[in-house]
Amino acid sequence: MADYLYVHKKILPDYLEKVIRARELLEGKEAATVTEAAERVGISRNTYYRYKDYVFRPKEMTTSHQAVFSILLSDEPGALASVITCITTQGASILTISQAIPLQHQASVLMSLDLSQMEASLEKLTADLKKLKVVKNLQLAGIE
Repeated sequence: MADYLYVHKKILPDYLEKVIRARELLEGKEAATVTEAAERVGISRNTYYRYKDYVFRPKEMTTSHQAVFSILLSDEPGALASVITCITTQGASILTISQAIPLQHQASVLMSLDLSQMEASLEKLTADLKKLKVVKNLQLAGIE
């Protein structure tokens, strides 16, 4: 958790809480699209996309047992296997893998993980995955 800070929301811009609220509207199916959620809370789509992966309520950070990663891999033999090995050696379990057809020598993968038995921190796992030669881009899409 070295990359995270706990700060009182009074010192943060209002739009950060609106980003969280927009995400909650989408997760709760109260809004069908990002555009609708952003309009309802009074922010731009750009603001939502810029901050959605970086602001969470405290309960979202302290009780995280599942994470979803969006990963862009090089389209080469063993790429996905190296990611899976990195994840499992740290004690995380893979719940789902969704892989798109590779385009332009890159493959898009969405993975959901169970972190409850993980020995390392989420930050270490993320850093280790980013160090893999086959990982071109990695984003934490959500935590629960």
